[in-house]
Amino acid sequence: MICMLMALPASAQLFRVQCPTSTAEHPLVTPTAANPKGANPAIKCQEVSGADGYATMADGAQIYLFGFGPLSGLELIKAGLPGTQTSAAFNNAYNVPYLQGLDAANGNASVPDPLYEAAKAVAPNGAIADSAEIMKIGVLSAQQPAPLMAIDEDDEFFLTLSNVGMIMRPDLFEQHTIHFHGYPNASPFFDGVPDASVAVNISGSMTYYYQAPDAGTYFWHCHITPPEHLQMGMVGQLYVRPRQNRVQPGADLLGPLIAANQKAPGAVDGKSCSDILCTGQTPAPAAGAVREAAPVMYAYNDGDGSTAYDVEYPIQMMGFDPTFHFAGMTFEPEDFSGMKDKYFMLSGRSYPDTVGGNVDAGGNVVPGPIRTQASDGLARPSQPLPTRIILESCVGQPGACGTRKHRALLRMSDVNVTEFTTLATIGIPMKVIAVNARLLRDLAGNNLSYLTNSVTMGGGESTDVILDAATVPPGTYFLYSTNLDHLSNDAENFGGMMTEIIVN
Repeated sequence: MICMLMALPASAQLFRVQCPTSTAEHPLVTPTAANPKGANPAIKCQEVSGADGYATMADGAQIYLFGFGPLSGLELIKAGLPGTQTSAAFNNAYNVPYLQGLDAANGNASVPDPLYEAAKAVAPNGAIADSAEIMKIGVLSAQQPAPLMAIDEDDEFFLTLSNVGMIMRPDLFEQHTIHFHGYPNASPFFDGVPDASVAVNISGSMTYYYQAPDAGTYFWHCHITPPEHLQMGMVGQLYVRPRQNRVQPGADLLGPLIAANQKAPGAVDGKSCSDILCTGQTPAPAAGAVREAAPVMYAYNDGDGSTAYDVEYPIQMMGFDPTFHFAGMTFEPEDFSGMKDKYFMLSGRSYPDTVGGNVDAGGNVVPGPIRTQASDGLARPSQPLPTRIILESCVGQPGACGTRKHRALLRMSDVNVTEFTTLATIGIPMKVIAVNARLLRDLAGNNLSYLTNSVTMGGGESTDVILDAATVPPGTYFLYSTNLDHLSNDAENFGGMMTEIIVN
């Protein structure tokens, strides 16, 4: 697989986006109307830019970022969803490059392809592959946190990083890489650590290749001068969904996942269960397992249904030092020894931005995150992930709990450079099911999950918890940091690392 990537022919353009429709491990499948090329659905792809930009804090201050921005799945990212797609969806071009032709007026102008606007409307989540469009959309597009990624166990994942440069700091010729933190990546070449792999120069692209062997919550970041680039915003979340989600209840996890008519002739489909001491069987569904929107999901290959959930929320605990960011924007030396965060955020947003309800210039309340003006003059959220948790209670609804979304999986990771943080709940206990992408089981297979009202994490750690509102009365509850200085927006109190849990 690696040889195939390295042997690609040279191209006149430096940006190059790669997403194959088949590999030796995942061959072409039977074509359908929705997938006419027979692209294997187990091949997932995503494209991001390395750039700079701005994010607006909850007190209205704008913070300068180095960061990653989306170059595929734009509408998905805008909606707070993972931008990862199957190769069939990814290769539906977001736009069509301009065709060179003759203009009657001056004889040498570019004539736009007539499919340009239509292609954007049909495939708003397709990859941006044209070099001019990569620059146009990629500059000043940094998001905090970086675009969300989600893949399934057994997938092959092709992730393209295009380094468009930092417009606000033209003196910096910064390289960037992508490193999957804590992820069991077998190839050092794609690990993103520049000592053992490669870094991406400005105006260049690299497509990273990964296999998805272990379910869990991880995060990814740039590994060039990590203390600086993480503090400046080059960090995002990644999670791997378990194989158990795709197997019929009671079936063997080692059995086939894809129907026979969706396989290539002679293709073999079967993987070993990767979670330690997995039973190899999927649990029987709970009563009324089909919810209002989707079937019940699992966080890990648990074999007993103990990690079942209805809705998931990726939450990254992070902080910014405004002085450090200001120095990064104004060509001043950055003080690493004095780095001290003063903005504390959940997925890039501080309270009250974590619960929406922003007020626009006309005095109207606008739902969703604060928006920041981009390079094209349009205002977009730089922190699009949802941070208000919505659940449904079963109190007073006997027999209806099977149709209610009462269990939320919080995929929490701490990407703070300078602080340890304790995150707590009031009124709804946390069920801790996994730490650092490992299911809590002992060597005999016993379930070691536990209930608590707080978890403490440092930078580089992750914890998966489930909130169950089945017996919780409807109302407003809180997820917040117990570190008092983390409940502020720089010099303002009553902000920071806090959000609401709404139980309907």
